[in-house]
Amino acid sequence: MTLLHLTIELIVGFFVLFIIVKFVGKKIIDQISPFTFIAAIVLGELLGNALYDNKIGVFYIVYSLIIWGGLLFLVEYLSQKLLSFRGMVEGKPSALIKNGVVDREALRKNRINLNQLQSLLRQSETFSIREVAYCYLEANGSISILKKSKYQKTAQEDFNMPSKVVAVPVTIIRDGNVLWDEINDLGYDESWLISQLNSQNITDYKDVFIAEWLHKDGLFVQPFKN
Repeated sequence: MTLLHLTIELIVGFFVLFIIVKFVGKKIIDQISPFTFIAAIVLGELLGNALYDNKIGVFYIVYSLIIWGGLLFLVEYLSQKLLSFRGMVEGKPSALIKNGVVDREALRKNRINLNQLQSLLRQSETFSIREVAYCYLEANGSISILKKSKYQKTAQEDFNMPSKVVAVPVTIIRDGNVLWDEINDLGYDESWLISQLNSQNITDYKDVFIAEWLHKDGLFVQPFKN
């Protein structure tokens, strides 16, 4: 392969990719669905592999990119026109939390565990499940949160309210397993935990799906039965 031949292929491939992205739309970069993400990777691989294959000329590179780009454009077009096709290609949002209760079946279907859910919530500036009324996992992997009314943002200066010390909620039971290190860090012991659970009519740790402790707000518990 000569440098001139490689240079021509690179220039042609660059401009063909640029045109395809322009036609397909910005979704291939921002808020992409799993399908468009994989399709974009394959598009790049088609160009990358073809460039260093001596048997493939410029015509075949352009042909391959145009066919794949055309299929991408067709999928995007049909997604705009047909609602059922859009749902099949892009997927639908999943409700992970409904009415303040974590939907364990929805977590299982989306292959998300409690740790991952809590991490996603923290990335959205929500540090406790108790604050959430509804949480949806969008098709692109992001989450949308509707907080309970008492946790929705208000400006303290609008009410001349004094500033309060901010406390971080601590998960002390997850999937029926007690996180003793967290309880010890809080300065409590097993007898305290038992009394807290008994006050909510729970006698066994293994009955608890998740339990969070928040200073001045007490213990939030969701049992497996919910």
